[in-house]
Amino acid sequence: MDGNPANLRFTLTEHAATAIAERGIDLVWVARVLARPERTEPHRSDPSLRHALGRIAERDGRVLRVVYNWTVVPWRVVTVYFDRTQRQTL
Repeated sequence: MDGNPANLRFTLTEHAATAIAERGIDLVWVARVLARPERTEPHRSDPSLRHALGRIAERDGRVLRVVYNWTVVPWRVVTVYFDRTQRQTL
């Protein structure tokens, strides 16, 4: 991965696709956070999952959390949401 969101390949679970549609999240934002996260965290119980977090300027700096399986190619996004608990921590 070269850090360019346009070159990042990933797939979405059905849950992630639904969450993106219902929450008004742009796929460009998902790609941007995956390509250049401000912070990453391991999942607490599943080592195949990681959390990528990044602020979205277009949404007043809200923090987008993207949970994805990094052990498959392409990466598989399992859920995406704006994390209110992280706004002051990034």
